[in-house]
Amino acid sequence: MDKQTLMEQAVQAAYENVVSGRGGPFGAIVVKDGVIIGTGRNEVTALHDPTAHAEVQAIREACRHLNDHQLNGCDIYTSCEPCPMCIGAIYWARPRAVYYACTKEDAAKAGFDDAFIYEQLELPKEQRSIEMTRIYPPQGDKPFQAWGNSPNRIEY
Repeated sequence: MDKQTLMEQAVQAAYENVVSGRGGPFGAIVVKDGVIIGTGRNEVTALHDPTAHAEVQAIREACRHLNDHQLNGCDIYTSCEPCPMCIGAIYWARPRAVYYACTKEDAAKAGFDDAFIYEQLELPKEQRSIEMTRIYPPQGDKPFQAWGNSPNRIEY
């Protein structure tokens, strides 16, 4: 399938999600070697899960399909430019490319404005709207010490 057809499938997933009443107007697919191996739709309200964005859902399904935590050699097609959370998930998953239809400005016009998240990230922690305070107990780095010494460690 060509890129245009794949993008149309991501947009169709978003459209069907809205029409079905299941969730927001976002859809995504993960493709490897021309085959769709993951499909995601925004299911934040249906699942009561703020992380159930289309891209995250598609990444989860594709990783299960590949039995891997990374999407090497894969492409993601998404109906809209990814939000900050999804961008983070995408970088952790390490696909080859991301293609999107609508922009974050289009999403903002529809009531999905992520600008405040970008603004909050730029602020010093003590000025953010959600309190973020470090509490460091004795041996707070114990998990990292165990990780560094673990023979089962898988780098990612």
